[in-house]
Amino acid sequence: MENENIAVGLDIGTTKIVAMIGRKNEYGKVEILGIGRSKSLGVHRGVVNNITQTIQSIQQAVQDAETSSGMRIDNVMVGIAGQHIRSLQHSDYITRSDSDEVIDEADIERLCNQVHKLVMLPGEEIIHVLPQDFKVDGQAEIKEPIGMYGGRLEANFHVVVGQVSSIRNVGRCIKSAGLNLSAITLEPLASANAVLSTEEKEAGVALIDIGGGTTDLAIFKDGIIRHTAVIPFGGGVITEDIKEGCSIIEKQAELLKIKFGSAWPGENKENEIVSIPGLRGREPKEITLKNLSKIIHARTVEIIEQAYLEIKNYGHEEQKKKLIGGIVLTGGGAQLQHLKQLVEYITGMDTRIGYPNEHLAGGSDDETTSPTYATAVGLVLSSLNNQEKTQQKKKEKQVEAAEEVDAETIEEPTKAEEEQSQPPKERKRFLDKWAEKFKEFLDNAE
Repeated sequence: MENENIAVGLDIGTTKIVAMIGRKNEYGKVEILGIGRSKSLGVHRGVVNNITQTIQSIQQAVQDAETSSGMRIDNVMVGIAGQHIRSLQHSDYITRSDSDEVIDEADIERLCNQVHKLVMLPGEEIIHVLPQDFKVDGQAEIKEPIGMYGGRLEANFHVVVGQVSSIRNVGRCIKSAGLNLSAITLEPLASANAVLSTEEKEAGVALIDIGGGTTDLAIFKDGIIRHTAVIPFGGGVITEDIKEGCSIIEKQAELLKIKFGSAWPGENKENEIVSIPGLRGREPKEITLKNLSKIIHARTVEIIEQAYLEIKNYGHEEQKKKLIGGIVLTGGGAQLQHLKQLVEYITGMDTRIGYPNEHLAGGSDDETTSPTYATAVGLVLSSLNNQEKTQQKKKEKQVEAAEEVDAETIEEPTKAEEEQSQPPKERKRFLDKWAEKFKEFLDNAE
């Protein structure tokens, strides 16, 4: 892609793989230029279990996105989810050698890198280290310590951990599909970027992203990520239950769920019946909508209760940690009829359906603004924000370098001087460094 301001998000889900191309317009909103979608064949509960099929599905989605946008895709930002993801809280500190100097980005990076050295369980790796709040010389609840004086810098971190093998398998699929991995991010964080407002994150909100194979949860309070979790079942198990309970094939079960499914059994009357064509000339089956919604209700309650348990584990019942913004439901599973009412009934919390249209340009089609594409939109947003930060730092370094050159006497520079006046390399975020190390590992693994 020639244009630097274009980003691609690749959402590798259990039921579908989505490649989405977007760019920011002059109003700072995201225009979706192309979208490709393919059936996900090699992924189970967010984890790759068939490399060949996953590569084919990725290539199909990317090809569709390229055709619809007329662009070539090279670099992609990928979301990571799956039942192997877990998160933990950790506190750490560094003692600064010179407390007369103000705290700068290098100090924070040193503190984050120290957390990266935490000893994990065998086969696990740290994906994200997210600082929550800082302490400087015992002074607590500091959100931004840069520019302050202090000898001891402490921080509370939210650490996201995943299985090394699962992450590497995703990387292998992307590389084999002929793409470059520009960055990797946790899917609930990407979905949160797309559907949550700043006010909600400040007030306290729980995002529940109901996918095909997993249900992702992200909790924000005071604008900071407080808790993440991946529940290892989603909309797929509801379809499976309908298939078993009604003795029909999976394709019919999925269609039944989408067209006639309801999470609230009281909505359907006993005499409402839907007829399913029989296989190969067999008699059609008649299924009452009341029975259908009872099957859906039982499994949906289980998913919501698991998510609510995670919200309680975070400490929502404490006054200080109360989530005033309530719950936001997104993902394909959020489109199930009467789900919002059921969630409110079980949890007693205000609930809304999250559509990823807040950051999208006007005139975006209905398909793009569906909760199904929340993660893909979030990945495009994250990628565009990363690019903006990188470009901003480059500009700052170039301005500094230009000022230094102006300060000196203007002479014809020698080659050595030219090299010296090159803007210094910007400081990379530890996640970008991790992605680079990961690329090196993949190159060496061949």
